[in-house]
Amino acid sequence: MKPEVLVGMSGGVDSTVTALLLQEQGYRVRGVYMKLHENDAYHRANYAKAQKVGEYLGVDVHFLDLSERFRQEVYDYFVEEYRSGRTPNPCVVCNRQIKFGEMLAFADSLGIEKVATGHYLRCDGRFIYTARDESKDQSYFLAQVRREVLPRLIFPLGEWLKEDVKAKAAEIPVLREIAEQKESSEICFVENDYTEILQKHMEIDREGEVLNEAGEVVGTHRGYMHYTIGKRRGFTVRGAHDPHYVLSLDPESNRIVVGTRERLEERDFEVERVNLFEDLQSFDAQVKVRYRTRAIPARVELEGAQGRVRLHEPVYGLARGQFAVFYDGDRLLGGGVIC
Repeated sequence: MKPEVLVGMSGGVDSTVTALLLQEQGYRVRGVYMKLHENDAYHRANYAKAQKVGEYLGVDVHFLDLSERFRQEVYDYFVEEYRSGRTPNPCVVCNRQIKFGEMLAFADSLGIEKVATGHYLRCDGRFIYTARDESKDQSYFLAQVRREVLPRLIFPLGEWLKEDVKAKAAEIPVLREIAEQKESSEICFVENDYTEILQKHMEIDREGEVLNEAGEVVGTHRGYMHYTIGKRRGFTVRGAHDPHYVLSLDPESNRIVVGTRERLEERDFEVERVNLFEDLQSFDAQVKVRYRTRAIPARVELEGAQGRVRLHEPVYGLARGQFAVFYDGDRLLGGGVIC
């Protein structure tokens, strides 16, 4: 008989089909619903869905309140990164600290070795690989997961297409309603726009100066936290004939620097807090500088958890604070924070 596995169950399609597939493969399944943020109505509704699915499958679904830990590790990081003029990726941090950190600790408390989620990626216990469904691949978001946890992880959806997952859910009466629900947002605690979160903690609508690269004041903006690198709207530039883009942010002076698109071009940048799934120092890789970007061939040279990435072709709008993620073909090598 296969071992017991703890499945992260959100009440959605992907985690539900994950639990079902593991049962069909002979695993003994237990579920856990993780309360991450403070939207109680959201959690009541989704925990009820997870319980309903659990009853149908004959699976106990535990309720794990991680909201305080999530606030400390993910939410506060999100706010402070924007405050400092950087662009965070809370999902990467959440996967390291919460989903494959605190969830594994909870599995340990239950005496369960294996943990599964509805992520679209593949894992053989030593390495992570991209999903068969390239349009849904989520391997990027696991680039900071600790190497030692990989033998414990199972991702049944890695070989599935999203359309087939939804079709399987729709075959089962109790799951049909779930199969028709819309996809959840990429950042679970952001309903519409990230600035709605920031304005709860600070004044974000402070008009400031727009500068060109020569340091000359050429316009005004709404407040630096409304902008990320590469944005081209929402500020004024006097006398400009070509489109202008945000090149950099200065939080202390509440100024932004703008220029033409070619000034966004970068081929060479530094990384910190590098996490790798094997021991490497200098290597060739394909590098993604954001989740929804094409992987670009590069040379990576590291010294400990810091290093430099030299791209073989340029990227535009490189944002400090985002994660550069390294691949060898379909194999995830790891990644670090762009600095």
